[in-house]
Amino acid sequence: MSQGFQEHYTVRLKLLNLTTLERRRKRGDLIETYKIITGNEDIESESLFTVADNVYGLRGHQPRLYKQPCRLNLRKNFFTQRVVNDWNGLPSYVVEAPPVSAFKNRLDEFLQDMDARTSHNPRVCRVVKVMI
Repeated sequence: MSQGFQEHYTVRLKLLNLTTLERRRKRGDLIETYKIITGNEDIESESLFTVADNVYGLRGHQPRLYKQPCRLNLRKNFFTQRVVNDWNGLPSYVVEAPPVSAFKNRLDEFLQDMDARTSHNPRVCRVVKVMI
């Protein structure tokens, strides 16, 4: 992608008050994961995700997902693979929201906070890029 096109794209997004396609995809993936794990979708979560055993008292929320190792690069782009790191990076107050609408609101607040932090501190930008 050329540098000029990228600048025009970011300017248009700011003018229209939109987020990037990548961020909208991640947001949608996280919302769908929440629905599957909480049983709001007609899909068995055990068939898609493996909940990580928290036997060592690790930090984070309770329904942490285990990322299955994959041999092929193709599988790395599957929904069940690409969402695990983002899901495990969410704080517990977002994941433990009771209804889906509360989850969406808390997720949006969290992502906006992450954007604000990354725009002010370039060192944090590299670490937090997974969530955006």
